[in-house]
Amino acid sequence: MTVRIDVVTIFPDYLAPLGISLIGKAQRDGRIELQVHDLREFTHDRHRTVDDTPYGGGAGMVMKPEPWGEALESIARQAVARGLPKTPAARRPTLIIPGPGGERFDQTIARDLAQRDHLVFACGRYEGIDERVYESAAADFDVRILSLGDYVLNGGEVATLAMTEAIARLIPGVIGNAQSLVEESHEDGLLEYPVYTKPEHWRGFSVPEVLLSGDHGRIAAWRHEQRLQRTAARRPDLLPPTAAAGAPDLDITVATPADAGELLTMTHACWLREGIVNRSLDIPAQHETLESLIESLREWTTYVARLDGRLVGSVRGCLRTSAEGDSEWDIGRLMVAPDLRGRGFGRALLDFILQAAPEEVASYSLTTGVHSEDNQRMYRKAGFRIVMRDDPPGTVLLSKRRRPRR
Repeated sequence: MTVRIDVVTIFPDYLAPLGISLIGKAQRDGRIELQVHDLREFTHDRHRTVDDTPYGGGAGMVMKPEPWGEALESIARQAVARGLPKTPAARRPTLIIPGPGGERFDQTIARDLAQRDHLVFACGRYEGIDERVYESAAADFDVRILSLGDYVLNGGEVATLAMTEAIARLIPGVIGNAQSLVEESHEDGLLEYPVYTKPEHWRGFSVPEVLLSGDHGRIAAWRHEQRLQRTAARRPDLLPPTAAAGAPDLDITVATPADAGELLTMTHACWLREGIVNRSLDIPAQHETLESLIESLREWTTYVARLDGRLVGSVRGCLRTSAEGDSEWDIGRLMVAPDLRGRGFGRALLDFILQAAPEEVASYSLTTGVHSEDNQRMYRKAGFRIVMRDDPPGTVLLSKRRRPRR
């Protein structure tokens, strides 16, 4: 598989580091095809102007739409000339526009983008790119606005370098030992454990005894404990809300027809909010009836969560066969009472349904709304990644491989 990466910038030399180290080697090996485009080549005045003053007044300059439109159209035409993408997840090029107002870039997004056939980075400058460029580009690209963090850079080049490195190293074959990717920070929501090498003793510090024991079971247990401790100390926000906030234990049981009335009320309440967020009245849960809900209890294994007798949440799972022929645990209707959101119940129910999957399950899948950003954020932290968009329309399909049990 060869991944195509195009970068549009007014400072092409800024991207020179992409020609060295592992990314440079991946280009020479044919795993990555990278081209940097000078935005000024798509201007038509003698000053090669790419910016102008903002409508409405204000400080700074705004990047003009004309050169951006021509640059992106040129890249889109080249993509068509090369033929159709090879994978369903990459039906058309993905346009990534780095900016502080975008979705936070993380390891899950990097892994998702590493499966795309064609990535295009648009490096903005000044006060940003004319908003109409985003809207126009949506005709040819899957547009993603991504942010490295809650701070502002002079332009998109630094962010493009960081994102490209994070994405490229996940492309098969770029990293020589693929196993080295498995236990890295953020791969399963935890930070990486501390590592040591020779000599055994250095400046009064020694390698932990457990690592010298040769007992692989003890070593694995120690490393997992270190990951938990390091994550709690440095990034407690990565831990499940139930662990971080001490959410009370839920009484989770298999749903029966006797729960159907309460479950129907909660379903309508929760998916009213989802409908507002996604601007849709066509979500199946919005049209659930008492009869159809009771019927669904036969197809799905549905669980209800109660707290002091009150129904506070629900989730369900169904064993299916994936497109690859493996057993897949389809997760659906994860919901929490609207007045109890933010207390960790949603993550607790997600953890529960993952554990409830039958032994033979090789992967998990679930669907949520394309605009349900809170849901997507929780699923990404749990290790899920987006594998398909808008099938059915207005939704994203997320998947996660099941780790072998020790």
